[in-house]
Amino acid sequence: MTTETIAVPEIHCDHCRTSIEGALAPLDGVARASVDIDTRQVTVDYDEATIDRDALIGAIEDQGYEVPTT
Repeated sequence: MTTETIAVPEIHCDHCRTSIEGALAPLDGVARASVDIDTRQVTVDYDEATIDRDALIGAIEDQGYEVPTT
């Protein structure tokens, strides 16, 4: 299991949390997805053998949020 923290600067409200967590939670390989509004970060526990970071970012971006490249 891997834990990834992804910065999403556009997070600002409960709707953002619901949208992002709702997009990530049902993905195969995702054990937990949690949005912290204060830090504007998403923490995801996932199985790297099933899903990769790019797919996680894609799911967030599909909800209309920009994930800056690092």
